[in-house]
Amino acid sequence: MAVMATTIPTDDDLRVRGLHATTPQRLPFAPRIEVRAYQLERDAGNLLIYSTGALEDDLDALQERGGVERQYLNHWHEALFGVAPDALAARLLVHDADRAQVAARTGRRVLTFSRRHHLGGDLAVIPTPGHTPGATAYLWDARDLRLLFTGDTLYLDGDDWVAAVLDGSDRAAYLDSLEVIRELDFDVLVPWGATEGGPSVAAVSPAGRRRRVDDLIARLRRGADR
Repeated sequence: MAVMATTIPTDDDLRVRGLHATTPQRLPFAPRIEVRAYQLERDAGNLLIYSTGALEDDLDALQERGGVERQYLNHWHEALFGVAPDALAARLLVHDADRAQVAARTGRRVLTFSRRHHLGGDLAVIPTPGHTPGATAYLWDARDLRLLFTGDTLYLDGDDWVAAVLDGSDRAAYLDSLEVIRELDFDVLVPWGATEGGPSVAAVSPAGRRRRVDDLIARLRRGADR
């Protein structure tokens, strides 16, 4: 198997050292949307953020880059597509509020957290409930850039930043979490899902970040779901 390219597709051909996207997978219930997991190469141990049902296809590439010590899920819906193969020997982590659903769907031992904290000096774990009770963002300081992994709380529809307020979501908590995200210092948005053929990540300025999140908050307060 060929090693995955390290180019992260955006309009600006953005490249992030140490970030590797896995093979995209279409969502069966939303075929316009592709999801990816991301391997983070770190001196303190490699991580995998998110999950897909196609990780077996990337197993060789993941191993060639040093494997994965921990896999962090943003929310339990990712477990519907499987988790990292046993061959990676990665510990599986999710917020405690989503643990039961992940454990039931994977049969795996699930480690949990419940509060905002840091892993090493470069990764902030930031609970952002709303989409699901345990939805969590991850802010990675990749030396040159700061990357925010938002799962489905913020994802890309073409160039637009959109939300996913479901029947089971908590709109009030979602809005509170978006206000937290608006104040975070990040340069690149890295969601779980993005429109097929469009950018899978989005570089943004501080002013642009606040404007986009403010626009989304306003839409949700008017009753929109995305």
